[in-house]
Amino acid sequence: MKLKGRAWKYGDNVDTDVIIPARYLNTSDPKELSEHVLEDLDPDFRERMKKGDIIVAGENFGCGSSREHAPLAIKASGVSCVIAKSFARIFYRNAINIGLPILESREAVEFVKDGDILEIELEKGVIRNLSRGEEYRFASFPDFVMNILRAGGLVEYTRRRLRGEDI
Repeated sequence: MKLKGRAWKYGDNVDTDVIIPARYLNTSDPKELSEHVLEDLDPDFRERMKKGDIIVAGENFGCGSSREHAPLAIKASGVSCVIAKSFARIFYRNAINIGLPILESREAVEFVKDGDILEIELEKGVIRNLSRGEEYRFASFPDFVMNILRAGGLVEYTRRRLRGEDI
C-alpha cells in the first residue's frame, strides 16, 4: 500500500477528546463524526485538509478515553495515515481494527514540518519526505495486520475470510 499526502503536524498528548469532542458522541456515523474531527485543536482542519493527508504528532497520540469514535472520525475525514512518536495502546488497536494505518517513527516526527508532502510505503516501512528529499523508517506491519489494513478494517477482513476470499 502506498499513501501520499500533506503533513498536518501537532504536538504531544493529542487525546481522544480533542480528536472528536465528547459533545459529538451522540452518533457513531462516520460522516457526521468526520465533520468535527480536531475542531477544538485546529478549527480550520476540515476545511483545509484534502483526502489522503497525513497527521504527524508527538508522544502518546490518542490518549484519553477508549472510544472508537476517534480513529473512526480521522479515517472518515479522509486522513490516510497517522504518524507519531508513540500511540496510546487502545487507540492503536482501535485504529488497526477500523483500517487506519498508524506508524511510529520518532525520526519522521522530528524532521517533518507542517505542510511537507509525504509518501509512505507501508510494506517497506519507508516514509519519503518529498518536500525535503529525506527518507525515514518505521517498523513495517506483520502480514496479518497488513491484511486487515488492506481490507479496510477487521470487520471487512473477517467478512472476506468467511466468504473464502483472498486478501
